[in-house]
Amino acid sequence: MPDWAWVLVGVVAGLVALWLALVALLWAQQRRSGSAMDWRAIARLAPDVVRLVKRLVGDPTVPRATRWWLGGLLVYLVLPIDLIPGFLPVIGYADDAIVTAVALRYAIKHAGYDAIERHWPGTPEGLTAVLALVRVRPPSSPPGSPQPSPRPGR
Repeated sequence: MPDWAWVLVGVVAGLVALWLALVALLWAQQRRSGSAMDWRAIARLAPDVVRLVKRLVGDPTVPRATRWWLGGLLVYLVLPIDLIPGFLPVIGYADDAIVTAVALRYAIKHAGYDAIERHWPGTPEGLTAVLALVRVRPPSSPPGSPQPSPRPGR
Protein backbone atom coordinates (compact mmCIF):
# COMPACT_ATOMS: atom_id res chain seq x y z
CA MET A 1 0.00 0.00 0.00
CA PRO A 2 1.37 3.48 -0.84
CA ASP A 3 2.45 5.81 1.95
CA TRP A 4 -0.38 8.29 1.34
CA ALA A 5 -2.92 5.49 1.84
CA TRP A 6 -1.45 4.67 5.25
CA VAL A 7 -1.67 8.33 6.19
CA LEU A 8 -5.32 8.40 5.09
CA VAL A 9 -6.07 5.24 7.08
CA GLY A 10 -4.40 6.78 10.13
CA VAL A 11 -6.39 10.01 9.84
CA VAL A 12 -9.67 8.12 9.44
CA ALA A 13 -8.83 5.84 12.37
CA GLY A 14 -7.96 8.89 14.50
CA LEU A 15 -11.25 10.59 13.65
CA VAL A 16 -13.21 7.43 14.44
CA ALA A 17 -11.40 7.10 17.78
CA LEU A 18 -12.10 10.75 18.62
CA TRP A 19 -15.76 10.34 17.65
CA LEU A 20 -16.09 7.26 19.88
CA ALA A 21 -14.42 9.10 22.76
CA LEU A 22 -16.85 12.01 22.44
CA VAL A 23 -19.84 9.68 22.37
CA ALA A 24 -18.54 7.87 25.45
CA LEU A 25 -17.98 11.21 27.20
CA LEU A 26 -21.54 12.32 26.47
CA TRP A 27 -22.96 9.01 27.67
CA ALA A 28 -20.90 9.13 30.88
CA GLN A 29 -21.95 12.74 31.53
CA GLN A 30 -25.62 11.84 31.19
CA ARG A 31 -25.24 8.88 33.55
CA ARG A 32 -23.31 10.95 36.10
CA SER A 33 -25.95 13.69 36.14
CA GLY A 34 -28.63 11.12 36.99
CA SER A 35 -31.17 12.62 34.63
CA ALA A 36 -31.69 12.84 30.93
CA MET A 37 -30.74 16.14 29.37
CA ASP A 38 -33.40 17.91 27.32
CA TRP A 39 -31.48 18.35 24.08
CA ARG A 40 -34.35 20.31 22.51
CA ALA A 41 -34.14 22.97 25.23
CA ILE A 42 -30.38 23.06 24.84
CA ALA A 43 -30.77 23.47 21.07
CA ARG A 44 -32.93 26.55 21.67
CA LEU A 45 -29.98 28.12 23.47
CA ALA A 46 -27.73 27.74 20.44
CA PRO A 47 -28.48 31.16 18.87
CA ASP A 48 -27.83 32.91 22.20
CA VAL A 49 -24.56 31.04 22.65
CA VAL A 50 -23.42 31.94 19.13
CA ARG A 51 -24.24 35.63 19.77
CA LEU A 52 -22.39 35.43 23.09
CA VAL A 53 -19.31 33.98 21.41
CA LYS A 54 -19.43 36.61 18.63
CA ARG A 55 -19.66 39.39 21.22
CA LEU A 56 -16.76 37.96 23.22
CA VAL A 57 -14.63 37.67 20.07
CA GLY A 58 -15.27 41.34 19.33
CA ASP A 59 -14.55 42.55 22.87
CA PRO A 60 -11.01 43.98 23.13
CA THR A 61 -11.04 43.54 26.92
CA VAL A 62 -11.17 39.75 26.47
CA PRO A 63 -7.66 38.24 26.27
CA ARG A 64 -6.45 37.72 22.71
CA ALA A 65 -5.87 33.97 23.15
CA THR A 66 -9.43 33.57 24.39
CA ARG A 67 -10.78 35.50 21.39
CA TRP A 68 -8.79 33.25 19.04
CA TRP A 69 -10.11 30.16 20.82
CA LEU A 70 -13.70 31.41 20.52
CA GLY A 71 -13.16 32.42 16.90
CA GLY A 72 -12.07 28.85 16.22
CA LEU A 73 -15.25 27.67 17.91
CA LEU A 74 -17.35 29.83 15.58
CA VAL A 75 -15.55 28.40 12.55
CA TYR A 76 -16.10 24.87 13.85
CA LEU A 77 -19.80 25.50 14.43
CA VAL A 78 -20.26 26.98 10.95
CA LEU A 79 -18.51 24.12 9.13
CA PRO A 80 -20.93 21.51 7.80
CA ILE A 81 -18.60 18.66 8.78
CA ASP A 82 -19.08 17.30 12.30
CA LEU A 83 -17.52 14.41 14.18
CA ILE A 84 -21.01 13.07 14.93
CA PRO A 85 -23.39 13.56 11.97
CA GLY A 86 -26.28 15.89 12.77
CA PHE A 87 -28.92 13.52 11.43
CA LEU A 88 -28.35 11.01 14.25
CA PRO A 89 -31.09 11.40 16.86
CA VAL A 90 -30.11 12.87 20.24
CA ILE A 91 -26.34 12.49 19.84
CA GLY A 92 -26.20 14.24 16.46
CA TYR A 93 -25.28 17.54 18.06
CA ALA A 94 -23.20 16.11 20.88
CA ASP A 95 -19.88 17.07 19.34
CA ASP A 96 -21.01 20.69 18.95
CA ALA A 97 -22.25 20.75 22.55
CA ILE A 98 -19.02 19.26 23.91
CA VAL A 99 -16.73 21.56 21.92
CA THR A 100 -18.87 24.57 22.87
CA ALA A 101 -18.84 23.59 26.55
CA VAL A 102 -15.05 23.26 26.53
CA ALA A 103 -14.64 26.62 24.78
CA LEU A 104 -17.04 28.39 27.16
CA ARG A 105 -15.29 26.93 30.22
CA TYR A 106 -12.02 28.24 28.78
CA ALA A 107 -13.58 31.65 28.15
CA ILE A 108 -15.00 31.87 31.67
CA LYS A 109 -11.65 30.87 33.16
CA HIS A 110 -9.64 33.40 31.13
CA ALA A 111 -12.08 36.26 30.43
CA GLY A 112 -14.02 36.02 33.67
CA TYR A 113 -17.63 35.41 34.56
CA ASP A 114 -18.37 39.15 34.31
CA ALA A 115 -17.53 39.16 30.60
CA ILE A 116 -19.88 36.23 30.01
CA GLU A 117 -22.67 37.87 31.97
CA ARG A 118 -22.11 41.25 30.28
CA HIS A 119 -22.35 39.80 26.76
CA TRP A 120 -25.13 37.22 27.34
CA PRO A 121 -27.98 38.12 24.92
CA GLY A 122 -30.65 35.78 26.29
CA THR A 123 -32.67 35.34 29.43
CA PRO A 124 -31.18 34.86 32.89
CA GLU A 125 -32.62 31.33 32.90
CA GLY A 126 -30.82 30.65 29.62
CA LEU A 127 -27.53 31.80 31.10
CA THR A 128 -28.14 29.61 34.14
CA ALA A 129 -28.81 26.65 31.83
CA VAL A 130 -25.63 27.30 29.83
CA LEU A 131 -23.58 27.59 33.01
CA ALA A 132 -25.08 24.31 34.26
CA LEU A 133 -24.26 22.66 30.93
CA VAL A 134 -20.63 23.75 31.11
CA ARG A 135 -20.58 22.92 34.85
CA VAL A 136 -19.69 26.41 36.04
CA ARG A 137 -21.33 27.99 39.06
CA PRO A 138 -21.88 31.76 39.15
CA PRO A 139 -19.43 33.39 41.58
CA SER A 140 -22.18 34.29 44.06
CA SER A 141 -23.36 30.67 44.43
CA PRO A 142 -21.98 28.63 47.32
CA PRO A 143 -20.95 25.07 46.39
CA GLY A 144 -23.81 22.58 46.56
CA SER A 145 -26.57 25.18 46.33
CA PRO A 146 -28.98 25.47 43.43
CA GLN A 147 -27.82 27.98 40.87
CA PRO A 148 -29.75 31.23 41.23
CA SER A 149 -30.64 33.47 38.34
CA PRO A 150 -27.41 35.30 37.53
CA ARG A 151 -29.14 38.59 36.71
CA PRO A 152 -32.27 39.06 38.83
CA GLY A 153 -34.74 41.68 37.77
CA ARG A 154 -34.04 41.46 34.08
